[in-house]
Amino acid sequence: MDSLTTLTAFVRTAESLSFTQAAHQLGISASAVGKNVARLEQQLGVRLFHRSTRSVSLTDEGARLLDRCHLIFEQLREAEAELTAAVAEPSGRLRVSLPVIGYRLVLPMLAGFQRRYPLVELDLDFSDRMVNVIDEGFDVVIRSGEITDSRLTARTLGTFRFMVCASPEYLQRQGQPALPTELAAHQLILFRFPTTGRIQPWELEGMRITGENTAQIGVTLNNIEALVQSTRAGMGISYLPSFVVEEEIKRGELQEILVDHCQHSSQFAALWPTNRWLTPRVRCFIDYLAANWR
Repeated sequence: MDSLTTLTAFVRTAESLSFTQAAHQLGISASAVGKNVARLEQQLGVRLFHRSTRSVSLTDEGARLLDRCHLIFEQLREAEAELTAAVAEPSGRLRVSLPVIGYRLVLPMLAGFQRRYPLVELDLDFSDRMVNVIDEGFDVVIRSGEITDSRLTARTLGTFRFMVCASPEYLQRQGQPALPTELAAHQLILFRFPTTGRIQPWELEGMRITGENTAQIGVTLNNIEALVQSTRAGMGISYLPSFVVEEEIKRGELQEILVDHCQHSSQFAALWPTNRWLTPRVRCFIDYLAANWR
C-alpha cells in the first residue's frame, strides 16, 4: 500500500457505498476515488467491492479490511490525542459505571473533583449489573472483588473488610454469639446479588455460610440499603462491607460481633479497556479517586 490516501478512499467508499459520496467527502473526483480503490485491489490481489451500474457493495474481503481500517484510524486518532494531551485541559463527558452502594464512597469525593476539573461533565450510572464496558461505551467502571476480564486494565483504589453486625436490641433479646457455630441458633439476613441471584457467602473462621447451611434464615434481600435497615430494625444478624455500616456503628445503631472470626477483605478497582489510550479526563478521574479514596 502506497499511503493512507488509498485506505482513506476505500474506507469512505465502504462506509457510504458510493464512489460519488466518497469523492464529495474527500474533495476529489469520483474517478480519482475509483482509481485509488482499484490500485488497492490490485496491490492486495482481491476484489473489495461488488460493482454494478446501480449499486456498490462490499465483498467479504472488503468487509474484513474495513474492520481493520477502523482500528488503524482509531489508533491514529489516539496517537494524535496522546501527543496533544500534555497541554490539553481535561474536558468533555465522562461516563462512569459504579455499584449502587458506591455512592457512599464516591459521591463525597466528587465535589472536590468538579472544583479541580470544571470542564469534565460526569455521567454516573449506578447499577449492580455487570455492564459491558466496551460495548456500552463506558470510559471507566468501578467494581469490587476479583477482576476476571482480560480485556480490561485495573487499578486498585482501596480495600475494605466484611463485618458481622446486629442491632443492640437484637443482641439483648437473642444473645450475642461468641463463635461462628453459634450463628445456627440465630436469624440471619442474607444478601442476594441482583445480577446473578446468588447468595453473598459469609467467609468466617472455620465456616462458610452460603444460605444452604443449617443456620436459620430470617430474610433474604437484594438491596444493600434494605439489608442495613432490616439489621437496624432488629430482624437478625447480617454480613456487610465495613464502609456501608461505619456510620451506623459510630452512632451505636449497629454493633460488630465475631470480630476475631471475620477477617475477609476485598477491594475496589477502576477498570477501563486495555486497548484504549487514556484520555486526559479519564486519567485525571482515576488518579483523583486513587489519591482521595478512604
